[in-house]
Amino acid sequence: MTNDNNKDFQLERDPFGRLVLTDAQGERHVGVVPVRAFPLSAPGHGISMVGSEGRELVWIDSVDQLPAQAKALLEEDLAVRDFAPTLLKLHGVSSFGVPSTWTISTDRGETSFVLKAEEDIRRLEGGALLIASAHGVQFRIPDVKTLDRTSRKLLERFL
Repeated sequence: MTNDNNKDFQLERDPFGRLVLTDAQGERHVGVVPVRAFPLSAPGHGISMVGSEGRELVWIDSVDQLPAQAKALLEEDLAVRDFAPTLLKLHGVSSFGVPSTWTISTDRGETSFVLKAEEDIRRLEGGALLIASAHGVQFRIPDVKTLDRTSRKLLERFL
């Protein structure tokens, strides 16, 4: 039951913290999961609400078209699933070969991670980068040009 009208459903959280979708027919679906169609290029557009049986229940064209309460619940759930800190500064690397340990500042604080291979640095549209750590955490750089000179010089050795 795919539906293009964002107003034909309601979204709430049950006492256990699970998302509950009530569809246009009044049927409650407990434990729905939002899945972004384009998580990097259009994170606020194209979201599928998938039921516990793995089928799409509702298609959401744009999060901005949702009522405030549903939008807040959806964004809260997506934020937990899409943990991708923004890399703000590269302080140092253990070596210019891989694997290497990177010490960085992010929008979530100071940390370090291991870069296993140069292929773990993905170029995205508009000068953005996505760097995958050895533990699977994705670090985002929205625009390399906004990094300080030292960070850019260290990063260039891996690009």
